[in-house]
Amino acid sequence: MSSSQPADEEEQQKKRAPWGVMALVLLTGLALIRNGSGEFDVGPPQPASAAAADQAPDAAGQGVEPLTFSPAARVGIKGIRVDAPVMPVGLDAEGWVDAPPPEDPNLAGWFTGAVSPGQKGTSVIVGHVDNQQGPAVFYGLGSLKKGNRVEVMRRDRKTAVFEIYGIEVFEKNNFPGSRVYSDKGAPELRVITCGGGFSKQAGYDGNVVVFARLVDVR
Repeated sequence: MSSSQPADEEEQQKKRAPWGVMALVLLTGLALIRNGSGEFDVGPPQPASAAAADQAPDAAGQGVEPLTFSPAARVGIKGIRVDAPVMPVGLDAEGWVDAPPPEDPNLAGWFTGAVSPGQKGTSVIVGHVDNQQGPAVFYGLGSLKKGNRVEVMRRDRKTAVFEIYGIEVFEKNNFPGSRVYSDKGAPELRVITCGGGFSKQAGYDGNVVVFARLVDVR
């Protein structure tokens, strides 16, 4: 073995390291969206236990060809009267998902560290549950049911239609990142907001997560 080989291996490890760090930051940041105020008499609806995501594969969406890349422009959820513009969001300096400005309650964010909606893989849209003035764009997320649909209009004017197959709330301190964000081998969508219990000291202690799969393109 030549003396240069260990140095070469070390250099390759350095090159690979940032991707591993980014993956960890991605899971941690998305699991800990800090965007709720919760200072209202009645909190947002929480998912019922019967809404837990199906574990078995489903035939829905089979045969729908994945789309190519195009940023998200709007998100619509008729079940909770959501029709909102979508802006791109990344990670902030602390490694958290940089949520949309809280001053605009009707604004969602597409996380640019994941695929665009309709591409093969798992895309992610986040939004506030509330702000200091009252309920925000995803206040009603926890009331959705399996079979409801989420429509995402993209910049290429195509609309990716996703069918919900699960809605759950997870503790931020025990968030199943690999389950929520992993690539299922087909176009999927996660819609995430704050949820669970609330305290003025710590904010919301959980995240409401909608699991959905692509079933149509218009």
